[in-house]
Amino acid sequence: MDQSITRKEFLRNGTKVAAGAALGVGTLHMLTGSPAHADKMVTPWPWPYQALDVEAARIAGHDAYWEGKGCSYGAFHAIASQLRTVLPDPWNQLPSEIMIYGHGGGAGWGATCGALNGPAALISLVLLKARSDVLISDMYGWYTQTLFPTDISNQYAVNHVFHDNRCDIILPQNAAGSPLCHPSVTEWCKVANYTSDALQRKERCARITGDVAAFAAQILNEERGGTFVPRYVAPSIIGVCMSCHGAGLTNRVAAKMECTQCHGTNPHQTAVQHVGDPAPTYKLGQNYPNPFNPATNIEFSIPEAGAVTLAVYDVHGRLVKNIIANETYSSGTFKAQWDGTNDAGMRAASGIYFARLTAGTFSAVQKMNLVK
Repeated sequence: MDQSITRKEFLRNGTKVAAGAALGVGTLHMLTGSPAHADKMVTPWPWPYQALDVEAARIAGHDAYWEGKGCSYGAFHAIASQLRTVLPDPWNQLPSEIMIYGHGGGAGWGATCGALNGPAALISLVLLKARSDVLISDMYGWYTQTLFPTDISNQYAVNHVFHDNRCDIILPQNAAGSPLCHPSVTEWCKVANYTSDALQRKERCARITGDVAAFAAQILNEERGGTFVPRYVAPSIIGVCMSCHGAGLTNRVAAKMECTQCHGTNPHQTAVQHVGDPAPTYKLGQNYPNPFNPATNIEFSIPEAGAVTLAVYDVHGRLVKNIIANETYSSGTFKAQWDGTNDAGMRAASGIYFARLTAGTFSAVQKMNLVK
């Protein structure tokens, strides 16, 4: 039988083969109409989501951190592993290991906290951009103001609720003030008096991994149920700073981060009064008057120059007001005033609040009573 083909047929068929080689076998199946391609199609974005167990995510995130793959993997895996159980198609298509790179703020670079990075990727996978931006922004803001590790995680460790219990003590808490890994870890180490390579610091990050995974699962559940309402209110200082540094101005910046983390609450002039000579020890005095309305004075002493943070928290451990945030002070005794407002400039409700001073490795808290 004559197996020869015409030049026209060769060129026509050769073009098809070349296209298949360039675009891949799957694409060639699609071009030729082969049903084999349908079996290999990736589920279109956004992927499906089903409401999950928030506390199971907290436990799974903590334990996954200790698998040796880091915080970004752990927080992503805490949610994705549950979804693989209830929605195996498509969630079995994507390994959690895709998020390993995010550990240590991106392979140890100290950028975005991996505990945020992992859930942010998952939120982007299940929601359209308009909604994922809202949830992710709220998660970032919540992270900056929450005392970590949370009381829930600390208690889980003590009660051995976690499956990995290599550190079962209550760990000191602080608000990161930033979504970045470097200041988050560094500021906690100052408050807790642990080194960055200590077991306790690693356990702190494991608990945060679980805490953020739980929060991400919670807001995704709320979004799916139509009940999500953003929690984060940007501090008023951001609006003040952006009036001079916002878009369209000469010295502009592009960020949503709280400026006080690096620049203090009032970088151009200070409202804190120097009222005494250098003190022999660190001290946070009782506020006066107390009870008070509308304002109260808070005195503190530091024996040597260093970074100072003075903040007000409510009874739930939530940051209410940054009075001084990582500002450098010389030794001496100082008086600051809290005017009874939060960082958004709104009046705080009457009740019990706590003033917390952090300076060097020193940390102290005083109870305050705001009355009507």
